[in-house]
Amino acid sequence: MKPTRDKRRDQRTPPDRRAAPVQHGKRRDEQQAPVHTTEPAAKPRQLTRRDGALPAERLPLILEVAPNRDYALIDSGDGEKLEQYGPYRIVRPEGQAIWQRALPAREWNAADAIFTGDTDEEGLGRWRFPKTPLGETWPMKHDGIDYLGRFTSFRHVGVFPEQASHWDHMAGLIERAKRPVKVLNLFGYTGLASLVAARAGAEVTHVDASKKAIGWARENQEMAGLASKPIRWICEDAMKFAEREERRGNGYDIILFDPPAYGRGPKGEVWQLFEDLPALADICRSILTPKPLAVVLTAYSIRASFFAIHALMRDTFAGMGGAVESGELIIREKSAGRALSTSLFSRWVAA
Repeated sequence: MKPTRDKRRDQRTPPDRRAAPVQHGKRRDEQQAPVHTTEPAAKPRQLTRRDGALPAERLPLILEVAPNRDYALIDSGDGEKLEQYGPYRIVRPEGQAIWQRALPAREWNAADAIFTGDTDEEGLGRWRFPKTPLGETWPMKHDGIDYLGRFTSFRHVGVFPEQASHWDHMAGLIERAKRPVKVLNLFGYTGLASLVAARAGAEVTHVDASKKAIGWARENQEMAGLASKPIRWICEDAMKFAEREERRGNGYDIILFDPPAYGRGPKGEVWQLFEDLPALADICRSILTPKPLAVVLTAYSIRASFFAIHALMRDTFAGMGGAVESGELIIREKSAGRALSTSLFSRWVAA
């Protein structure tokens, strides 16, 4: 729920157009088959600045995830992080951790899995299991929702814990609405956001260009006991799907979109964040229902301030009222209490 030539790439399994390098910890498209054909470039969307007052602004907003029984950032430093995912202690690269480790070596050496090997320009690597060889998947939980963790060749495990702040916020909006709510989850990856929304009572449309990621998400739905919940699983390029929904006049009350910095869709569609994000944000506005609740944008692996996407979101939602909240997602470390920044975000919330 993606390539530039960057040794630091850490891209998560990117579905829709995911092939970007990473600083904050996103996935590459380990799920997608090689693209052999391309489609003619679509005519660029003509954007004009909207009239109306800009939404109120609340910033900087720092959304924090603290250690809990399902996940904890145990320690970090020297370009790595030590995490607890359910029963397993895992070591992975982390370019943001430029400080020194707080815990002694014996704590790190007790890890069950270590992502190692040369993470070359294609982002590939391997896992080493110092104690006992582990299977590819293992059962995990998030706030009572069962799902599968998975050791992927791109260092990711199928969940981005920092997103829990957005999931909690979204679930609250759905529950307080006291009416049917439709959620669109673009670049949906393994589906935890979709499962949280469905459990809260929403009708969910989950879009991702990776067949493997969609399969993983469906597996998570079954494992979570939410098979009866209304979730549409769509394997398609995010931009194309959003454009088609606009033409059809379909609308959503909440939209989540989490695009990569650079990527390709299943039919060779090219995505460049700074070039294409304004158009996608504009389309997201156009496919909102008359009484929308929120639009949430998360941006990983970009060399920019959150003020950049904050200004874009305020412009995009001019005349809509409400407020735009922007800042960073962080995970609070267990050992020394330091904050590890993972991504930038900006969200428009109705009044």
